[in-house]
Amino acid sequence: MRKSFIISPDDHISHKRLDTYLSQALPSISRSLIKKHFEQGLFTSSQELSLKRLPEVNCEIFFDEPELKLTQIIPQNIPLHILHEDDDLIIINKQAGLVVHPAPGNPDRTLVNAILYHCPNLSGIGNEKRPGIVHRLDKGTSGIMVVAKSQKCHEGLVNLFSSHDIDRVYEAVVLGSKIENKNRLESLIGRSSSNRLKMTTKVKHGKSAVTHLEVKHVFKYFSHLELKLETGRTHQIRVHLSELLNSPIVNDPLYGKKKEEIYRYSSGLKNLMKEYEYPLLHAKVLGFTHPISKEKLYFEQQAPTIFQKALTILHNQELGLI
Repeated sequence: MRKSFIISPDDHISHKRLDTYLSQALPSISRSLIKKHFEQGLFTSSQELSLKRLPEVNCEIFFDEPELKLTQIIPQNIPLHILHEDDDLIIINKQAGLVVHPAPGNPDRTLVNAILYHCPNLSGIGNEKRPGIVHRLDKGTSGIMVVAKSQKCHEGLVNLFSSHDIDRVYEAVVLGSKIENKNRLESLIGRSSSNRLKMTTKVKHGKSAVTHLEVKHVFKYFSHLELKLETGRTHQIRVHLSELLNSPIVNDPLYGKKKEEIYRYSSGLKNLMKEYEYPLLHAKVLGFTHPISKEKLYFEQQAPTIFQKALTILHNQELGLI
């Protein structure tokens, strides 16, 4: 699959070398693998490219991403936090940092590899490259996911997600303290023409996206939000908060405002976030009617420890305890 990237003036402020730019533009691929792909001639442009130098502004770079070989998808014994399991589906609480399905930058050590180890008969359910996967969470997003174990259940879950007949609630810590409560965010969402890794609301043609927002707590510079998805587009919450509210999720490497965030951090929050590389976004609720048994299922999980610590620091700072 071919991807393309266009070098912008901001890129020249942030990067001096092409390899550091590509490392950020392709976060799922390691620096060493980027170098290997470059040496294999998979990165091309009308300009001569060098990993040691960033090309001129408006230079378009193409990346011919190698196809994943199905034989690479092997069962791997990766610990899973299982909330529920029956003959037709499994509910897990995904940790931040775990990629959902194999891709060229992450050929293994994914949720699919872990599920195949736990459920050996999962192969062939749904998509061969993504067996059992009905929906996904971004690599850096923690929280609840459902995976189908039978073809009939897979089809039923796909229908539930397509008709939006499923409850999905997230929580996030965002930059900004003047966010309207009980807000309904609505837009089209499509692929960004300037950065193919990003989605954007600034498109003439795209998919309809609706997010419902509730403010749980307002701090001096940040806010704790609860977000309910009416639709489930790629990066929907991250894009809506960043572009419609100008309040990106804290620590979001793709849509965030890192320099402004750090300027607003207390020393305690700054030290805490040094240990964490993912956005403070957590899928805390998943509820739906079981496609086979018709049982009403509802699951809720607290955000990861570091997310809770960040909230504690913000609350203590507000109370003058730190």
